[in-house]
Amino acid sequence: MIIRQISAFLENKSGRLAEVTKILAEKNINILAMSIADTTNFGILRLIVSDYALAEKTLSEVGMTVSVTNVIAIAVEDKPGGLAGALAVFDKENIGIEYLYAFVEKYSNEAYIILKVEEPEKAVASLLANGIKVLESGLVNAK
Repeated sequence: MIIRQISAFLENKSGRLAEVTKILAEKNINILAMSIADTTNFGILRLIVSDYALAEKTLSEVGMTVSVTNVIAIAVEDKPGGLAGALAVFDKENIGIEYLYAFVEKYSNEAYIILKVEEPEKAVASLLANGIKVLESGLVNAK
């Protein structure tokens, strides 16, 4: 239930994100979720992709600094308060969240939340014990 996320450091300049997405497209790697955080000089692009190993290799080969991180993904109802119950579990279990990003699933009424947490295995067990849907990598089509 742990999902592999690609993180790439990008120069904060026009066209750099377009270049990365083109490189991945040329290798037939589908981007399933994406987040970018930037500063004045660089950004950290975080991606859930259809083939993380190929994405890591491909981006490294073009000279990018790339890392792979374990994250978890959950599904919550896409409605006000849908995320609150899951976050309450983290609070109750004293599990810190380093960051998160979300996307809405196209074919249901669910929002998917990608979370980087301090203790992913404990987080997964706690979420499942509290009835929160934890996604396996295949559910977001990521290897």
